[in-house]
Amino acid sequence: MLGSSTTVGPSMETVWYTPEQRAAMEAAERAARATARRKAGAGDADAAQDGDTEADAETDAAETDSADSDADSGASADAGSSTAHGGPTVEVFAPTARLVNGVARTALVAEQRAGVLYVFLPPTERAEDFVELVALVERTADELGTPVVLEGYAPPHDPRITSMRITPDPGVIEVNIYPTASFAEQSEQLETLYDEARQSRLGTEAFDLDGSHGGTGGGNHITLGGASPVESPMLRRPDLLVSMLTYWQRHPALSYLFSGRFIGTTSQAPRADEGRESAIYEMEIAFAEIDRIEKEIGAGATGYHLPWVTDRALRHLLTDITGNTHRAEFCIDKLYSPDSATGRLGILELRGFEMPPHHRMAMVQSLLVRSLVAWFWDQPYRAPLLRWGADLHGRHLLPYYVIADIAAVAADLREAGLDFDTAWLDPFTEFRFPRLGTVAIRNVEIELRGAIEPWNVLGEEATGGGTARYVDSSVERVQVRVLGGTDDRYVLTCNGFPVPLVATDRPGETVAGIRFRAWQPPSALHPTITVDTPLVFDLIDTHTGRSVGGATYHSVHPGGRAYDKPPVNAVEAESRRNGRFEASGHTAGPVDIGLLREHRARMAVDSSVPMILDLRRARTVLQ
Repeated sequence: MLGSSTTVGPSMETVWYTPEQRAAMEAAERAARATARRKAGAGDADAAQDGDTEADAETDAAETDSADSDADSGASADAGSSTAHGGPTVEVFAPTARLVNGVARTALVAEQRAGVLYVFLPPTERAEDFVELVALVERTADELGTPVVLEGYAPPHDPRITSMRITPDPGVIEVNIYPTASFAEQSEQLETLYDEARQSRLGTEAFDLDGSHGGTGGGNHITLGGASPVESPMLRRPDLLVSMLTYWQRHPALSYLFSGRFIGTTSQAPRADEGRESAIYEMEIAFAEIDRIEKEIGAGATGYHLPWVTDRALRHLLTDITGNTHRAEFCIDKLYSPDSATGRLGILELRGFEMPPHHRMAMVQSLLVRSLVAWFWDQPYRAPLLRWGADLHGRHLLPYYVIADIAAVAADLREAGLDFDTAWLDPFTEFRFPRLGTVAIRNVEIELRGAIEPWNVLGEEATGGGTARYVDSSVERVQVRVLGGTDDRYVLTCNGFPVPLVATDRPGETVAGIRFRAWQPPSALHPTITVDTPLVFDLIDTHTGRSVGGATYHSVHPGGRAYDKPPVNAVEAESRRNGRFEASGHTAGPVDIGLLREHRARMAVDSSVPMILDLRRARTVLQ
């Protein structure tokens, strides 16, 4: 098989070399370079020294040629032997720049390996050259009837070329799909992607040993822009970006319902108000300044370049706590950055979306964003930013408030004339907040659901490969919802502590959250605090001072079974979760009602998050 080398230049001439010719050419070039280096190093030495230098250069070149010949012989020997795949082993030549008439010209390299022709493309300066080169390769492959795999350099950036990039990331395969201009085109694209991933035995959902069902951690980031920067709605109408930021800040469900497990200040996509306390204060100033400049430009003022104003006003606010502009819920790295042309694409990236289990769920996410953009384009959204304080990581991480908030978003869209059904979001709420168990006691129903718990990033620690910062995932959170518990006679407790239930908008319904240590790793916040499970819930009759019933929730199998493998599907995962809840196991014997009242009084004046019972704090600070 002949090795080929295509020179890319004005004439697009093609020259073919045998491997022996290629080796001889490369050896001659190495000898020439070695001689040139020797002469340059000799400097002002005398003729005798120059002669020695040239002799040494020739000797070095000879030794290099000898080594290359040995390597070529070894390669030839390998090529003659069979591999485990039944094909020859072929040495791959990397493309090199050669001087032709004093001009550096790149080369294309083609090698056949295991019956497939691998073509290494050289860098090109224009998209037209790249397309012409690929067309030549395609036509040649068609004439030869040989399958071809393209390698090497990607085409230069050009808005006329769309591409799909697949990159291996830790634990996931990252697929960057090309932009789409319509909802139908995006739906077809995602359906194909999900189907091809399934056939490759890849999925977008993961199962833990205990039956927990969640995403793989891969992001379903949504990018918004135009065919070119000048067509981007984010640059044409900066008030659109301000409207989206304002609405997202006022509705935390948009940040937490579709996200992965790791949320909060140190996550991959923190909210703008999750880092610095002054962020909202500064964002209000930035919004007012953008609005002022827009009005002045509309009135005929000159001297402003609106894309630069938008980028400069928000770039240093839409970051994580360390100032990383990429790790933000609203990422404007490619909006209109002054750093490079690739950063001035007019693109907004929404990074708070995790890859859902089904492509139709992904399309609901996209439909929600499209609907909000259409609403804000017709009617800019203006409202004051809210100071959530402790409620942001308190009540707004509980299922009841997330579901109520996202339902309000759907209602706003319908009021704006966009027919968006709340029921379309039900799969997300059931997937994000699975039901753990329900028990009915004396006309009182107690329901447990999974809730969201922010994970803390720990300090640096030495590991085998250097230093690392672990994430403390040992603390979990559940929501307790009580229906029919309107009688003050009964008090719900968890592990002996009263649950701080608060009333909802529905009569006879109260909810609360419980934080607890589920397992005790060696590296965690407060590593000496033991686990709080099992969680024993009791409905205490204050008149008799006894528990009239309850339930028990385990973080592991109640019988101590250690699973060897994760669940094979969602059905087995749900079975394992259901096995960790028991509608029994309440506390027997008399209960000290006075101690319960004392616990409740201390919790009422404590600085902890309202309506959240932290069993770690209850066992330490409030004892």
